[in-house]
Amino acid sequence: MKWIAPNWQAIAAILLCIVALGFGAMTSAGADALANPAATIDYPYVATRSLIFSLLLLTALLSMIRLPAIVSVFILFLGAHLAAWLLIEGISGFEGTALLPYFLALAAAWLLSWRCVGLLADIRPVARFSGAMLRLLIPAIFGVWILILWEAITRGAGVPFILLPPPSAIGARIAGSLPILAADVRQTIFKAVIVGYVIGSLSGFLTAILADRIAFLRKGLLPIGNMVSALPIIGIAPIMVMWFGFDWQSKAAVVIVMTFFPMLVNTVAGLGSAGAMERDLMRTYASSYGQTLFKLRLPAASPFIFNALKINSTLALIGAIVAEFFGTPIVGMGFRISTEIGRLNVDMVWAEIAVAAIAGSLFYGVIALVERATTFWHPSLRGG
Repeated sequence: MKWIAPNWQAIAAILLCIVALGFGAMTSAGADALANPAATIDYPYVATRSLIFSLLLLTALLSMIRLPAIVSVFILFLGAHLAAWLLIEGISGFEGTALLPYFLALAAAWLLSWRCVGLLADIRPVARFSGAMLRLLIPAIFGVWILILWEAITRGAGVPFILLPPPSAIGARIAGSLPILAADVRQTIFKAVIVGYVIGSLSGFLTAILADRIAFLRKGLLPIGNMVSALPIIGIAPIMVMWFGFDWQSKAAVVIVMTFFPMLVNTVAGLGSAGAMERDLMRTYASSYGQTLFKLRLPAASPFIFNALKINSTLALIGAIVAEFFGTPIVGMGFRISTEIGRLNVDMVWAEIAVAAIAGSLFYGVIALVERATTFWHPSLRGG
């Protein structure tokens, strides 16, 4: 039939729901309530179990009808996320009692969200703004479902808090510790990371220009750079702490060492990537070294330079946090992680990890946006 568009995610979700209904209750508490209806058990799943499976089945069936893509996306988005919310709300107060139907329903909701993301990926944007929205919406849904699965599995299976707290507990800890987290971010990122990143990347870039100009420096420095890049950070950090003290300066020094050589190696490789025909053309025009450098070789090397900047954005954050394990004032992300894990405050440790991940993603994203804006002409970005 022309109005039917079956897809394997919807079919699999329907089969999972049927199997789950055959098993009965979603949790052991729900099984007791269903076995003894006269018992006064305050258990939400007794009332919402049918609603959850009805919602999942209806969403799966509607997704197999040929509708406009945006309508199907809206139905799948609403149905999958509402079912997941009902599952997580229902397990509240009954953590660790989930049975197989609970996880089957969760898997069915995840499959429907998968179908939703697949349809979004196939939509052809009609404007630049809508294309940008799609590029943000697809990874956002993917990331949200990582948190949903994390929350639902840890609470449903009763994973011990000390091993893996649910995202809701981590979010509550972040909300309740904003002043502490802000002070740690200021110490680690706005002092050690930013200063070390700028100095390390800039010095690596300038050294690469010098090494490109002087052959013996290039041949002698690059092998050393590859060797230093392989040095373990846990060996560099204590030395820098002894040299520069316990404050942020020693962490910035670690970041400088970690970011210098990736920039050096990538920039030298980029400067050598200009084509022979282009270089011959510049010589035909009697161009000087500086003119060839700024008009041909640096533009050709820009993807390599931005690649080094993106690599350094993550290396800088990792280096500063690890360096704080070896000595720091009583503030900083690495200091907080090392002390709170000793106190078994794992929610605070995960809060610091979450803040570091967000900061690192934003840092990387800003550099990627600058790269797209400045190297839009490059063949590697024309298809994006």
